[in-house]
Amino acid sequence: MVSRRQFLIGSGTLPFLSYLDLAQTAFAATPKDVLVVAQQLDNMTSLDPHESFEAVGGEVISNMYQKLVHPNTDDPSKVDPVLAASWQADADSKVFTFKLAKASFASGAPVTAEDVAFSLQRAIKMNKGAAFIINQFGFTAENVESLIVATDSETLTLTTEKPTAIAFLLYCLSANIAAVVEKKTVLANEANGDMGNAWLQKNSAGSGSFQLQAWKASESVSLTLNPHGPYKGNLKRVILRHVTDPASQLLMLKKGDADIARDLTSEQLRTIQNDVDFTLVTKSIASLVLISLNQGVPNLAKPQVWQAVKWALDYKGMQENIVPLTHKVHQSFEPEGFPAAISDTPFQKDVAKAKALMAEAGLADGFDVTMDHYAAQPYPDLAQAIQANLAEIGIRVKLQSAENRQVLTKMRGRQHEMALSAWGTDYFDPNSNGEVFTINKDNSDDAKSKPFLWRSRYKNDDFAAKAEAARDEKDPAKRIALYEELQREHMQNSPFAFMFQTVKTAACRKAVSGFQLGALSEANSYQETSKA
Repeated sequence: MVSRRQFLIGSGTLPFLSYLDLAQTAFAATPKDVLVVAQQLDNMTSLDPHESFEAVGGEVISNMYQKLVHPNTDDPSKVDPVLAASWQADADSKVFTFKLAKASFASGAPVTAEDVAFSLQRAIKMNKGAAFIINQFGFTAENVESLIVATDSETLTLTTEKPTAIAFLLYCLSANIAAVVEKKTVLANEANGDMGNAWLQKNSAGSGSFQLQAWKASESVSLTLNPHGPYKGNLKRVILRHVTDPASQLLMLKKGDADIARDLTSEQLRTIQNDVDFTLVTKSIASLVLISLNQGVPNLAKPQVWQAVKWALDYKGMQENIVPLTHKVHQSFEPEGFPAAISDTPFQKDVAKAKALMAEAGLADGFDVTMDHYAAQPYPDLAQAIQANLAEIGIRVKLQSAENRQVLTKMRGRQHEMALSAWGTDYFDPNSNGEVFTINKDNSDDAKSKPFLWRSRYKNDDFAAKAEAARDEKDPAKRIALYEELQREHMQNSPFAFMFQTVKTAACRKAVSGFQLGALSEANSYQETSKA
């Protein structure tokens, strides 16, 4: 049962939210200018855009702040202008000049190039979790003030360390780490040289559609309209309520106490998917489910075994019977919805072919192996299906279930044999996944850089060279083509069996329109949302 405390936003903040206990009565419908969303909010630690690197926090931040550019909603190979009206690169592809469009912060002050420069400099100087997305262009705390410069109130220049593909730079600048904050407001709230970090964790200073009214950890987030922002709909507030139990979210949605429910399971979604009173907004997000084969295990280091595993799996059967509404079959390292992502699914269950590959590897009698997997569903059910599939070709799998963090710790220590896990993409560019799955310059145990493929002791210099060439390719169309080719080679010749991509669904009452889900959580947007 959901308690009254879970629903309250805070005394005096929103008087109309004086709700009774669900056990006693149904609530009145939410006001037409207020959107109430039921979702799990407990992974948020900060709402400073230059510090937060969490899914829900990223979503909230992206509705309060703007960046220079944003990926096109319909065509991920393009970026759209936001605060930047235009941009161009010099002949050497090292100096990039941005001209700003007219925009205003929630304070009413105009957004200037000085604000943009300060914001990017602040992100580099603070050097929090997501700073790598933009410091990979050679920016450091020592040089950033000379490399990111406001030349006048409407013009910004960025000078990268080496020639850079403008598409790569733009996608990175679309991430929340490049969000623009109001310099004057942030510095007015600076304490002990923290560049306003403590204050900005629970306040906002952006130019996005909404501004922060209140955040109570693991309880609620209240956003109010930015009167100077880009939002043109009829909402005045967006209230996010932390409701852990999906069943409680569904009950709230049905009673009208919530306008959107964000964490419903397949079972719950089935009950409303054909109901005219609700609309389901779905999106494939940048989270991939895959099996990793550790190359430190002799039997798993054989390319024929990589192929045998991929041809033994019943992808279609697992998707239809275990994860029908939460995952879709996906077999490449770039998630659908990203630039250059391919939709090829060359592998399907073919026991005869898989057995032939095992025999070719000299393992016709099979072998024993342990597979680690997350304890939370759907991973146990998927693991049992994988175990049964691989048993048909002689691979005898012992399942080892553990909490997410325990599985990841074991993988980071290179101690797994096989592992069923998930990978979430960091930023909206094909290099984000391209790098972690193909570039491993040092395969030693004490390597400085330890990308995902390092965890499974896999190193392929040819793939690494091709990934770097794709990353640095100046021609946008050719860059996409290089990544597409690399994915096809990688799915055929790597010890990673990509199986599924996660699908998120937002269940909305019929009065709600325009809510958008993105491949990354920071693209989840209320900017077009209205209520009838």
